[in-house]
Amino acid sequence: MKSWNEHRFGDLIEFPPKLSLRKGEVYPFIEMENIDSTCRFVASNLNRPYESSGASKFQTGDVLMARITPCLENGKIAQVQGRKKEAGFGSTEFFVFRAIIGKMDQGFLYYLVKSNFIWKSAVNSMVGASGRQRADAKFLKRVVVTVPEVPIQRKIAAILTAYDDLIETNKRRIALFEKMAEELYRDWFVRMRFPGHQNTRFVKGVPDGWEVRKTENAFEFTGGGTPSKDVSNYWSDGTVNWFTPSDITGAAGLFLSKSEDQCTDEGLARSSARLFPPYSVMMTSRATIGAIGINTTPACTNQGFITCIPNERYPLPYLYYWLKLAKPYFESLCGGATFPELTKGTFKKLEIMTPSEEVIKKFAKLSTPIFKSIQSGLEQNETLTKTRDLLLPRLISGKLSVEELDIQFPPSMWEETLEPEPAYG
Repeated sequence: MKSWNEHRFGDLIEFPPKLSLRKGEVYPFIEMENIDSTCRFVASNLNRPYESSGASKFQTGDVLMARITPCLENGKIAQVQGRKKEAGFGSTEFFVFRAIIGKMDQGFLYYLVKSNFIWKSAVNSMVGASGRQRADAKFLKRVVVTVPEVPIQRKIAAILTAYDDLIETNKRRIALFEKMAEELYRDWFVRMRFPGHQNTRFVKGVPDGWEVRKTENAFEFTGGGTPSKDVSNYWSDGTVNWFTPSDITGAAGLFLSKSEDQCTDEGLARSSARLFPPYSVMMTSRATIGAIGINTTPACTNQGFITCIPNERYPLPYLYYWLKLAKPYFESLCGGATFPELTKGTFKKLEIMTPSEEVIKKFAKLSTPIFKSIQSGLEQNETLTKTRDLLLPRLISGKLSVEELDIQFPPSMWEETLEPEPAYG
């Protein structure tokens, strides 16, 4: 680590960076909810007139980090994406970091902020009333970091960026596959343009050879339960996936391989939770209604779910999209004095369109491979993410040397070789 030296973090960056915006003019605006902790880049999804000098100001390439709880603990950190040198503004609860040219590479800065050196320091610096704490800017500026010369920084950033680029490419492919499968379902079973529809007779909106069934007569479904948290034997070294609504709402995609908590076989046996097979459709039915996930291993859930088990007449893709598109209807049926709930008693009386065996087989033949591609992409991203997260602390700390490596920079870093110009005076 000959080329690595200690510096105060504040001596390597502009924090906050200097940027002049004109009041009344419209600029890209970034809200806290725009930042996904699993994504490197964030782009503006709307424009707003700039009015308040207290807002955070940034330009393309700047690093944003939430400074309030719980957003900071959740890792809301991103780099601004957009047209070159585009300026914008956002929430007052962002820290904005910009590398000083010649001292730090902007890509390296993003990963440094993501590392425990800065992110964990920010979390540990939080002060204020419980539930609304903020990280201390002055403390962060004084944090001492050991960093290499800029050429080495760029090599480190290139390695980690290559992983992020692959992850983002997979996300785009997954989104495309999901859109393809949903559009196929909508075309066949909402617009009723299934194969042979031109020559099919409809009776009261139902194609000849199809029928409408109550869900209790269509497929198996089950609820869930919670093993007592007071009995350690029900949870200690558990191996049974036990999903909660937060597992679904916080998932990276529609397939879930592991829950946050696992119960033991004893805990499962001594509770109202029920084990169901892989590739069932878990739908939240309390408070949050209609969030959906698909388990890839045998699993159970807490009591906030209705889990539907596919069969030949209702294959996984068909059942998944029927549940997904019916969410507004499910919400309208909810009762409950404390929170909305779709009960199993209500659910079992609902009706589901049952296509002919010929049509459903054709749909399954086309849609099942798409679902397998989605699952494959999610599994690849899980592996890429784990590898990147293992490499990041070792590379940022210098424990894994890159000085002798011949690094090919990924295309997303090519523009960074150009020295930036000030966005405004």
